[in-house]
Amino acid sequence: DFQEAIEKKTWRNAMDEEIKAIKKNDTWELASLPNGHKAIGVKWVYKAKKNSKGEVERYKARLVAKGYSQRAGIDYDEVFAPVARLETVRLIILLAAQNKWKIHQMDVKSAFLNGDLEEEVYIEQPQGYIVKGEEDKVLRLKKALYGLKQAPRAWNTRIDKYFKEKDFIKCPYEHALYIKIQKDGILIACLYVDDLIFTGNNPSMFEEFKKEMTKEFEMTDIGLMSYYLGIEVKQEDNGIFITQEGYAKEVHKKFKMDDSNPVTTPMECGIKLSKNEEGEGVDPTTFKSLVGSLRYLTCTRPDILYAVGVVSRYM
Repeated sequence: DFQEAIEKKTWRNAMDEEIKAIKKNDTWELASLPNGHKAIGVKWVYKAKKNSKGEVERYKARLVAKGYSQRAGIDYDEVFAPVARLETVRLIILLAAQNKWKIHQMDVKSAFLNGDLEEEVYIEQPQGYIVKGEEDKVLRLKKALYGLKQAPRAWNTRIDKYFKEKDFIKCPYEHALYIKIQKDGILIACLYVDDLIFTGNNPSMFEEFKKEMTKEFEMTDIGLMSYYLGIEVKQEDNGIFITQEGYAKEVHKKFKMDDSNPVTTPMECGIKLSKNEEGEGVDPTTFKSLVGSLRYLTCTRPDILYAVGVVSRYM
């Protein structure tokens, strides 16, 4: 929590970095709370970001609004925002492998802070950063903040507008997929909230795209795609290889199956399962969590699809 985090330099620096990004983006202004309005609470959320090997890469502190206290029709209206499906990500990898293209990756820093708000929203001043002498004031949001119900939609509206201004065509069937076609090449961009991957046949279009994105947003150029949505990606001369080895190990550990024996076939086709009336009861939440984890693992493991499909029937 905040009291523990404030004692550690790594987390203090992470909080300073977050406040700096918020101020740079002109996200809020100090104000008195008008009559009839309610200030939404905020809290600090801490996360140690890891790489594909499970090593801590950086410490991230995020200031989050307590969106659960927002009132529909007063504090927010529309909330839906599209994200890329895993099938789309796999299709992009397939296209790149087939055409011997490289897939690049970028990250939009504090993406939600770029979304413009349509509603009048006020939040409390954050712990550790309350302005001296102005303790009774609140913050009026000019832009979205993480945790607000409308924040994902506000960010998506902003990035969608940007892509259209840059002559990208949005796929009518996948609203997080954008394509730009020029005489000398094609560029395909795919967005999952703030994680962006792109590929195509013209490296000069890549450089132009990176340059333009960096002008508009604060970006992190990750380089070649190597780890995306929990999927490890190896781009080599003879193809692109995807695995979820790290994720699979985490699942094993989480459900205490570290010492289980490997098998060549997860389940033989045709086997009929039936409910064991005399067996020990299983916690429904744990079972659903396990099945959900396995379903995500099928992204790179089609060999377990049948078995996972069968056990999914018993949720």
